[in-house]
Amino acid sequence: MKLIVNGEEHDLAAATLADLLALLDYEGDWLATAVNGDLVHRNERADFPLAERDRIEVLSPMQGG
Repeated sequence: MKLIVNGEEHDLAAATLADLLALLDYEGDWLATAVNGDLVHRNERADFPLAERDRIEVLSPMQGG
């Protein structure tokens, strides 16, 4: 399925947001995620279904300042 992740198109077999994060090697306890502009909390990711052409934003902490 075609998904837009952080502005880039990907063709991935991810049924849920948690699946997508695992496929793209996003890990850690602190990630912020949104699908089509709506925040998705960590405890909802495993059950949050994805659909063709969904726009997903994943933000992770950066070091520095």
